[in-house]
Amino acid sequence: MKKIIILFISIAFSSCNGQVMNDYVSIEGKIDNNSNEILTILGKDFKKEIKVNADGTFSDTLKVVNGFHGYTDGVIQSFIYLKNGDNIELNFDTKDFPASVSFEGKGSGTNQYLIKKLKFISDEELDNSKLIFELDRAEFDARMAFISKSFDDLFANTKNIDPEVLKMEKENNTKLIEFFNTNYDNEHRLATALKKGAPSPKFNYPNTKGENVSLDDLKGKYVYIDVWATWCGPCKREIPFLKELNKEYQDKNIAIVSLSIDKAEHREKWLRMVEEEGLKGIQIMADKDWSSDFVTSYNITGIPRFILIDDEGNILDANAPRPSDPRLKEIFNDLNL
Repeated sequence: MKKIIILFISIAFSSCNGQVMNDYVSIEGKIDNNSNEILTILGKDFKKEIKVNADGTFSDTLKVVNGFHGYTDGVIQSFIYLKNGDNIELNFDTKDFPASVSFEGKGSGTNQYLIKKLKFISDEELDNSKLIFELDRAEFDARMAFISKSFDDLFANTKNIDPEVLKMEKENNTKLIEFFNTNYDNEHRLATALKKGAPSPKFNYPNTKGENVSLDDLKGKYVYIDVWATWCGPCKREIPFLKELNKEYQDKNIAIVSLSIDKAEHREKWLRMVEEEGLKGIQIMADKDWSSDFVTSYNITGIPRFILIDDEGNILDANAPRPSDPRLKEIFNDLNL
């Protein structure tokens, strides 16, 4: 699932007594431990740079399309709800962000809710659906009940949430719960099949000499697999790092496998690139490109994709770090390679 997206909304409104409200937002506040002179507010087709004084204070007025906006000092970034007619005070400490964020003034209720909602999303890792789909049915049902109740508690424990935001958030929360419930059976099957410790799907594909190499052939060694193609730009950008990896670990208890998913008719192109680039390690080519059993078993829909398998043929990481990622060597070191 894509990360949870906060949508921009347009709201038409007037004051309860029929008087015309201000057609702008007043915003002020203070940024402690600030090192930048500008606070930028970003919205849909909107950008406003606000000067931050030497003492961290700032103040300005903005005419906006009512809805969620982003704010950043160039380093930290988060969201804020702005509605013409509101008078908002925003304070935070860059060294304690986002925990230090606070709102006061008219319009602060919606933003206090927003702080709580973003924290809940982060704490519960709701933007990582894989963790939720890995749960067994009983744990999953309990988690859904907890999330649903927590959403309701956020509404109950926050005063003065804008009515339009309240309506939208209730609809979004309902849709999120429905998404998890509707997709659980299929996603749970995929998530648990590729869970750490599960037996890895196997491959048995020809190398550059036409000799088949299988995962079973490599049992007793750790296996790091690079799923790539000659036409893939991001894949090719990893090649220098992959070469370095092959050189550094050539005498270690790990097999580095590059699995091409080029189409069968492009085999000669693949062979040429392997030779011209001086690619090392085990070079093999899948039989049916994207439809190859190994590729579909790992639910691979984008490349490059890297997979780490232990010396018994079990999954260590179905979505391992790239060769260019320093974390990969940290993992290798932890494995005492």
